[in-house]
Amino acid sequence: MSVLVIVECDNGEVKKSSLEVASYGAQVAAMLGTTATAVAVGEATDANLAQLGEQGISKVLYDKEPRLKNFANNAYTKLIAAAAGQEQAQVIVVANSNVGTAVGSRLSVRLSASLATNVVELPKINGGSFTVKRGAYSGKAFSDVTLSGERKIIAVKKNSLEPAHEAGKTAEVVAFQAQLTEADFADAPQQVVMQEQAGGVLLPEASLVVSGGRGMKGPENWSLIEDLAKALGAATACSKPVSDVDWRPHHEHVGQTGITVSPNLYIACGISGAIQHLAGVNSSKVIVVINKDPEAPFFKAADYGIVGDVFEVLPKLTQAVKELG
Repeated sequence: MSVLVIVECDNGEVKKSSLEVASYGAQVAAMLGTTATAVAVGEATDANLAQLGEQGISKVLYDKEPRLKNFANNAYTKLIAAAAGQEQAQVIVVANSNVGTAVGSRLSVRLSASLATNVVELPKINGGSFTVKRGAYSGKAFSDVTLSGERKIIAVKKNSLEPAHEAGKTAEVVAFQAQLTEADFADAPQQVVMQEQAGGVLLPEASLVVSGGRGMKGPENWSLIEDLAKALGAATACSKPVSDVDWRPHHEHVGQTGITVSPNLYIACGISGAIQHLAGVNSSKVIVVINKDPEAPFFKAADYGIVGDVFEVLPKLTQAVKELG
């Protein structure tokens, strides 16, 4: 019996959210008196996967089938199910990402496993009881969910915990083949475009985000957002009205109908703070709002607020970051 962790990789690197998941899975394994094994999906290197030992993973299964470089729901599901069978895994841990939630729901059916998404804490295990805490109503509330059955799948919310790090420990990387067929890749996308943000940071994985709204007055002023993002090493984002008028691409739209982010720091510039936008960002650990309207609703959700003109505040803030850096 073991805990199986799904590790997402891109360009040879393990995603930050998967480092968190690896650490979470290793801690659950310790609670159960067993070990944590990872199965890697996406493009990875053996050397990078071996470093998962620093998060407490003992072994990494890796299928080098080249078509697994890009997400294919059927293929990923079959691969992970095969790994779970080989390792006799009773607990499967995934990131609460687009990949993790899509695969998690299919695995739940295939393996007759109970599933909890958006989990924010380690489980409480008491005898045969296995209870997790999960976010609900766009992070406005929490619920305790008891998972039943022999197999359990946990989708961990991004930035819910800091990944453990024990320098020098390595995991054993083991070749693994799931005997995939052409039919397993029938639902694979024909073209995958990775949308990188300022500094090469992917928005869903970003720990720092600088976002702009209609208060920026036009796309010609977005260099102020990009300059601050570059100085911080942050991703850029925007509100829905901004993407609707094509000031910014739709993959930067954060909100209830766009991308949901959970960064350590979210800086909102010229965004009023409509409830739909808040639904996509209220899981951020720290929210900073810059707006010249002291009555802007966003200030009620902010940890820190600056009442001022973004065109005056942003250049000064960027300069201060550069001087500290």
